[in-house]
Amino acid sequence: MADPPKPTTSRETLADLGEWELIRRLGAFAPPDQFTDDAALLPASGDSPLVVNTDVLVEGIHFSDATTAAADVGWRATAANLSDLAAMGCTAVVGITVALVAPAATPWPWVAEVYGGIKAALQAYGGVLLGGDCSGGSQRLLAITALGTWAAAAPGAATAASQPGEIVRSGPIRRGDGLPGDLLVSTGPHGLSRLGLALLQGTIPAGGLDPSLVERAIQAHRRPQPRFDAVRALIASRPAPLNWRVGGCDSSDGLAAAAAAIAASSGCAAQLNRDALPLDPAMADLPQAAAWCLGGGEDFELVLALQPPWAEALIAALPGTSRIGELVAGQAGALGWSDGAPWGQGDGGSAAAKGFSHFN
Repeated sequence: MADPPKPTTSRETLADLGEWELIRRLGAFAPPDQFTDDAALLPASGDSPLVVNTDVLVEGIHFSDATTAAADVGWRATAANLSDLAAMGCTAVVGITVALVAPAATPWPWVAEVYGGIKAALQAYGGVLLGGDCSGGSQRLLAITALGTWAAAAPGAATAASQPGEIVRSGPIRRGDGLPGDLLVSTGPHGLSRLGLALLQGTIPAGGLDPSLVERAIQAHRRPQPRFDAVRALIASRPAPLNWRVGGCDSSDGLAAAAAAIAASSGCAAQLNRDALPLDPAMADLPQAAAWCLGGGEDFELVLALQPPWAEALIAALPGTSRIGELVAGQAGALGWSDGAPWGQGDGGSAAAKGFSHFN
C-alpha cells in the first residue's frame, strides 16, 4: 500500500482539487487500484457469513472541530462501525467503504488527516479501505460501511468449552436472543466518553479531577475501542454444556438504551442493579456519574445477555467485565431496578438515562 500523503499546511480546498483529484489522493489510503472502479472486490470468506454494517457521523452531532481533531474523526467513525461488527459477534474485519460529504471550502489537510485516522484504526483492528464515494454538501459527514466475519474457531488450545485441539464454534450475537433468567453483563465502564466530552467542551474543569481519569475520559471520547477482544473471550469462555445463544448489542447509544433494546427484541423486561453500575471508580463521586453511566453514550462496550454459567465464566475470563442486571418476564423493553423500584426513580434523571436517539 502506498504511503498516504502527509497532512500539510496547504491552503488547497476540495474546490481546488475537484472530484477526480480528491479520489486519486484518497486512493493512497487504500490498497493499490482499490479506488479505480465503482465497486470493491472482496476476498472469499470461506464458510463464514459476511456481516455488513453502515453508520453515519454528522458534523455538529457526532463531532466538531472544538472537541475532535480530524484524525480522531476518522478513528471514531471507523471504530463506531467496527464496534457494530463486534456487537454481532465478528472477530475479523474484511474492510470498510467510506462516503465523504463536505463543503467545497473544506481544506485538503483536514480530509487527509481524517483518512489518516481511518487508516490507523484499520491497522489496529484489521481490514482495509475498500473504496467509497465523495460529494459536495453544506455539512461535513462520513458514511461508513463495514464488513466483517464470524470466527470459525476461537484461538488457543483447550478452554472450558473444548478439549485440546477441538474447534470451539462461535455464532452471531443478536439483540433478540435473550431469555428471562439471563444475566446482563457489561464488558467495561460507562460514562467515561461523556465525561471526556464535558472536559473537552469546558463544561467541567479538569482541575480537581484525578489526572489519570481526565486522560482516560478524553481518550475514551476521542479514540473508542471496538471490543473484538471481548468477543474472543466470549467464545473461549462458553461452558461445554451450553449451546451458542447470546443476546446483545454495543452501548453506543447508552447503557440503559442497550439493555432496553435487548429486552425489547427478546420480548421481556430488564432490571438493572443500581449498586452495580459499571462506573470507573475515579468518577463515581461526580454528581452526573449515574446519569452519564446510563445515558451518556459512545462508550462502545458490549452489553450481553447470557445464561448464568456463561456470564460467570466470561466475568472470570475478561477483566473489567461485570454483572449489571438480568432479563425478566414482563413488558417487552421495560426497564426497572433489581430492588423493585420503578425506572425513573433514583436513576440520575430518567430523561438523561434513556440514551441518545436521532430526531428527538
